Amino acid sequence: MAPLSPAIRYRGRFAPSPTGPLHFGSLVAAVGSWLIARHHGGDWLLRIEDIDPPREFPGAARQQIETLKAFGLHPDETVLWQSARSDAYAVALDRLINGGSAFECRCSRSDLAADAGVHRGCVQTDSTRQPAIRLRVGDERVGFYDAIQGQFEQSAREQIGDFVLRRADGLWAYQLAVVIDDAAQGITEVVRGADLLDSTPRQILLQRALGLPTPNYAHLPLVVDAQGRKLSKSCEARPVDPDDPLPALQHALSVLGQDSRAILGSGNVEIALRRALDEFDPSAIPKAATAG
Repeated sequence: MAPLSPAIRYRGRFAPSPTGPLHFGSLVAAVGSWLIARHHGGDWLLRIEDIDPPREFPGAARQQIETLKAFGLHPDETVLWQSARSDAYAVALDRLINGGSAFECRCSRSDLAADAGVHRGCVQTDSTRQPAIRLRVGDERVGFYDAIQGQFEQSAREQIGDFVLRRADGLWAYQLAVVIDDAAQGITEVVRGADLLDSTPRQILLQRALGLPTPNYAHLPLVVDAQGRKLSKSCEARPVDPDDPLPALQHALSVLGQDSRAILGSGNVEIALRRALDEFDPSAIPKAATAG
């Protein structure tokens, strides 16, 4: 991974959704983002992405925070809660609407099913439906260099389409919230799971529309079950054990391509993390998914 200019301090983050206890796949993302931030002598922040109440589990956010602490992963600043950020999202959305970059749309998922869910123009005109707000995209190709996955690009019109910023039920879409909050927190490097690789061109389009900086990106290998499903969507996604963190931490290091023997005999997570950081090699992180 290319070093930042000495004038720019590295700022990374981990941003879980409180849909349940922290599972192993999320731990890998947390450990990976923490190691890379510390390797660059930078800050590691924590954001709780709690903007989808129907999918959230009561108490999960606090439980996730406590689990991270049990693994020695302490954020350098106050935790940011997206549920408290609605005003900031509304200001950004108004800018996009007033500038002609965003528009109302009453198309449902079923309306767009014949086109694989890609919105290239409204097909629903029922004025009684509550509208979503979408970003209007053009014909350009959007690409970026990922520090782990390499060059990645998509056709904005053919593969992305006009995407949702605020849902028809009034809830904020992930794409808008993540872009606003990465900018607000001064995030320079986004390190997260490879399941979000496809989302990155959308976020770059939105950053451009709002005149916001584009961070560098690194997408970590996913942890999958025996059938190749992302672990968070699998019945095998058991919570990690905060009372016995070292075995899961050792396994996470292995998934990240590191020599997990470095932390053997550590005794506690603080010593284990120091040893892991001393031996950390970002270039050893694999691209491909790993069975959990």
